[in-house]
Amino acid sequence: MSDLLWPGDARSGDLFTDASVLSALLRVESAWVDTDLSSLAGPDDLGFLSTAAEQGGNPVIPLLALLRERLGEDPLAKTLHRGLTSQDVLDTALVLCARDAAARLRDELDAQVTTLAALADRHRRTDMAGRTLTQHAVPITFGLKVAGWLEGVLDARTVLHAAADLPAQFGGAAGSLAALVAAEGSTDRVTAAAARLGLPLREPWHTSRAPFTRFGDALVTCTDAWGRIAADVLVGARPEIGELREGRGGGSSAMPNKQNPVLSVLLRRAALAGPPLAATLHTAAATMVDERADGAWHLEWPALRTLARRTVAAASQATELLRGLRVDEARMAATLAAARPGIEAEQREYETPGGPYRGATDEIIDAAVKRAEERPC
Repeated sequence: MSDLLWPGDARSGDLFTDASVLSALLRVESAWVDTDLSSLAGPDDLGFLSTAAEQGGNPVIPLLALLRERLGEDPLAKTLHRGLTSQDVLDTALVLCARDAAARLRDELDAQVTTLAALADRHRRTDMAGRTLTQHAVPITFGLKVAGWLEGVLDARTVLHAAADLPAQFGGAAGSLAALVAAEGSTDRVTAAAARLGLPLREPWHTSRAPFTRFGDALVTCTDAWGRIAADVLVGARPEIGELREGRGGGSSAMPNKQNPVLSVLLRRAALAGPPLAATLHTAAATMVDERADGAWHLEWPALRTLARRTVAAASQATELLRGLRVDEARMAATLAAARPGIEAEQREYETPGGPYRGATDEIIDAAVKRAEERPC
């Protein structure tokens, strides 16, 4: 999967591609009957499935027809999918894809936390001009600014950890598992299938979509944190400020002198694009109806895929940005010196002009660094 109009999409690899969704669908059906079905369908079938999905409104229906045809006289053809509905299979497959995306995000967030903690500690004495509402405020240190970035990434990691434990979806035609109980007399198959997939269980959530809205919100919490960092880097990288620089700037098709802060630009783009996609998931959740929804469910699929892929790509870009970030301490000091005496107006009220004005900076940085050493539970 590639997207020329979303530079960086390739960083997401095969997450949520048609091939990975098909693989996940097969894993769900396999777990239900405790038989590996993965050899019965593959990438060569994607064209057929994509076209045939329109007739029933989802890709599970033609996939089942394909599997039954290829099973032929095998008795498994009659028991395949028995007790399930198409939403069970597709929801659980999307959960598997989301779990893979969450694993990638955890790795990137962990790397960012390590980088930011070290950066905050290294620059706890790097004085610079603090800015509020675009204007000089009071002196701060760059380490304090980075500690703020770190807190945002730590918040994102915590939220993602809580939201990524997505449950399997097994409810049957109308959320009662009636066919399964009628055929087998119990719901033991549900527990066994979830265990084979390594997924937690909860009651059927066909029209109670908090698992997906929570996950979407967690993805946006990530892009929020990176967007805030990117915005600060974009300001600091302006030539007239020159306090920050990306390690690998991007070029221009018309101006060879330019080294654009491309990673920050792309992170800002992801941060701006994420909330509307999460809002789509909430719109779908708010318009679910009856025991299974007519259209709202279908609306989730592309929103979840797009939001997940874009967030994983942004995670990789954020890690690269932070690892390569260049800090011009001399330029920060010069900007602060040029801002005096105005920037010391608050200091003069407390009769401490001329020296450090760092307040609780060390304590704030220490708290962020200590939190970075803890693991979300």
